[in-house]
Amino acid sequence: MSEPILVAKRDASTESELYLLPQMANRHGVITGATGTGKTVTLQRMAEGFSKIGVPVFMADIKGDLTGVTQPGGGNAKIDARNEQLGITPEFEQFPATVWDVFGKQGHPLRATVSEMGPLLIARLLQLNETQAGVLQIAFKYADDNGLLLLDLKDLQSLMQWVGQNANELTLQYGNVSAASVGAIQRGLLQLDEQGGDLFFGEPAVSLDDFMQTAEAKGVLNLLAADELINSPKLYSTFLLWLLSELFETLPEAGDLEKPKLVFFFDEAHLLFNDAPPALVEKIEQVVRLIRSKGVGVYFVTQNPADIPETVLAQLGNRVQHALRAYTPQEQKGVRAAASSFRVNPAINTETVITELGVGEVLISMLDEKGVPTMVERAFVVPPVGHIGPITPEERASLIANSLVAGVYETAVDRESAYEILTSRAQEKAAADADAKAQIEAQKEAERQARAERSAARGPDTLVESITKSVARSASSSIGRQIGNTIVRGVLGSIFGGSSRKKSGWF
Repeated sequence: MSEPILVAKRDASTESELYLLPQMANRHGVITGATGTGKTVTLQRMAEGFSKIGVPVFMADIKGDLTGVTQPGGGNAKIDARNEQLGITPEFEQFPATVWDVFGKQGHPLRATVSEMGPLLIARLLQLNETQAGVLQIAFKYADDNGLLLLDLKDLQSLMQWVGQNANELTLQYGNVSAASVGAIQRGLLQLDEQGGDLFFGEPAVSLDDFMQTAEAKGVLNLLAADELINSPKLYSTFLLWLLSELFETLPEAGDLEKPKLVFFFDEAHLLFNDAPPALVEKIEQVVRLIRSKGVGVYFVTQNPADIPETVLAQLGNRVQHALRAYTPQEQKGVRAAASSFRVNPAINTETVITELGVGEVLISMLDEKGVPTMVERAFVVPPVGHIGPITPEERASLIANSLVAGVYETAVDRESAYEILTSRAQEKAAADADAKAQIEAQKEAERQARAERSAARGPDTLVESITKSVARSASSSIGRQIGNTIVRGVLGSIFGGSSRKKSGWF
């Protein structure tokens, strides 16, 4: 049985320690609190605890300061004061970590293929309406039926171009494909491309096994550099949701384990649910509910529990609540909702205490050995033993160069896929059209030459033939002009009036 993870203490006494039990860690959890109340430090403390018992962790580094965990702590006056207050004599240490970056700047490139992401998540990423999402579904179905690999962004762009050009044919087989929907999808893909989506989609795609590594008996902390990614909130939240769903789809059933296989921290979790359609929220609730049987613990980090839909919040058994502010009626409502989410402790007025908590002070309730939430307690988060704050650029470069996946993902691979196949088809079609046009022109030229040869064989017209043809042409031209005048008068009579008719004498 793994040692429990010390999270918080009420005071300096040994009996006041509050633990997270490893066998209950895959029952998920939530860390909430206003900005500046210490959520990131709590996250680091919990991540260090999982690493110590050999559990790898994935977490987004929003502010860029979680990389400090790779260096031993010490030398922080505030941390020293809190340790002294709680009667703790820490053993500072460092933890193994792998840094990732969707843009490939501050860590190993982190890629996924378009096919792996799927139409549901890409529709959310592009903010498509229901009709447009349906057209995207048709495009994916066509690609599947015709063996078209969708790996990178240009594959999907070329597929949508093909769908637009062959809309009539596809409508008969798959359903209505409107040019307006195709255009909206293409515009969305262009915007995604400009935001760096071309760097995220492609190969080599990340292997989930690389997130589940240990080093010297410690779980590796996978840190996603997200200080730039967070500027594209839809890409950030959709990527993390994709990763969570991939874990759910890929990992085998594991049942109840002594400790999780992986713990997943979802920072800025409110971005996941903002403007999310009901179908997507239902999907998230299903994944969170079932993924615990695969040995994965999911912990949402956000400001207020109200940011998370109730159906999802109900699945989160381990809860840490930092201070909330209640200046407006809406904020007061959020405080009441947060207070009501805890198991009542008669000794604590939870709703009042939430607004009084200091930095690093929390209300905490963890699951006991039977999976029952403990009564809420007021306590201080035990400080991390790793360094708090970012590492230097030189230390980051060394971390990247010496990680377990160094050199695996740095070079992008562009194998034959939908873009190459559809481009080849378009070129073949253009060549066939050119050949057909050339054949028609050649046939016309041959007919012209044949007429010229027949004319030359007959010889020049006699004087009588020339006069006859000239008279016929003159008569034909005159009749044509008269007919033309009649048509003009019929169509434009209201403009020119009847004077032209009188002058012509045609009545």
